[in-house]
Parts: sequence; C-alpha cells; structure tokens
Amino acid sequence: MKDVRLLHQPFLPGSLIGPFTNSNPGLGGVCTFVGEVRSGDRDDPQGPVEALELSHYEPLTLEGMQTLADAALERFDLMGLLMVHRVGVMHPGEPIVCVSAAARHRRGAIDAVDFCMDHLKCAAWFWKRERRASEKGGEWRWIEPRADDYADLERWK
Repeated sequence: MKDVRLLHQPFLPGSLIGPFTNSNPGLGGVCTFVGEVRSGDRDDPQGPVEALELSHYEPLTLEGMQTLADAALERFDLMGLLMVHRVGVMHPGEPIVCVSAAARHRRGAIDAVDFCMDHLKCAAWFWKRERRASEKGGEWRWIEPRADDYADLERWK
C-alpha cells in the first residue's frame, strides 16, 4: 500500500497514521516521523520564526514524491508507506511532513522513514523560506539545506 499526498491545508498526523496502520495487517513494526514548523530559539539574533512557506511545482513535486515512495518500498521491503507533505504558509507547531512505514520487521520501517526524510529534506522539489519576528517589516528569507543534510543524504548512495 502506497499513500502519497501533497496538501495545501493543515492536517492531523494521528488521523492518518491509525488508518494506515490498520490497512497493513500482519505488520511487525511501524515507524513514523512527523516534522513540525519550529518556532526557533528566542535568543536567536534573527528572532523567532513567525511563518514558514513551502512553494513547489505540483506536477514535478508529486511525481518526485511518488518515485521516492516507490524506491523506499522496493529498497526496504515494506508492506506500506504513507508520505504526506504540506505546501503553502505554515506557522510554528503546524505539521509539515508525516512519513510512516509499515514492515514485517522494525529495521525496514525505521530505515525507510529515515531514507525518505533525508531525501525530502535536501533532494526534494520544494523551495522554502521563513519570516522571523526581528526581520525588517516581516521580510521573507530563503532557506537552503545545511551541510549536515547533504551528508545525511550521502549515506544512501
């Protein structure tokens, strides 16, 4: 079972994970990661995050997510994979992404979620920017993946 979604509206991860788990009878393990918009450190000189925006080109983004899901299903011998990603403007505490993998054994599920998140973090089809409280007039600033993100992705080659 593969369920890949690109959403423009907020979602509740729990409302997705229960049905996903139930649709994979006989599984041995489920691993789920939910990423949320961080508020940032109040001591950060740039100030706390007020909003995060993810832009995309839907035909490319959704196709790329489907291809990533297929690669994870094959590589980790999964029973099922759920991959949900938000786009648009989000605020601190709102879920951005939910990846859940079901497998007969825990290691496959854990590794599949890690694999998907590493690819979504820095090899995906999104443009990300944030607005922080201290920036002049609430200006937006583009965010690029960090060196650690690229190093995490390299593990899978």
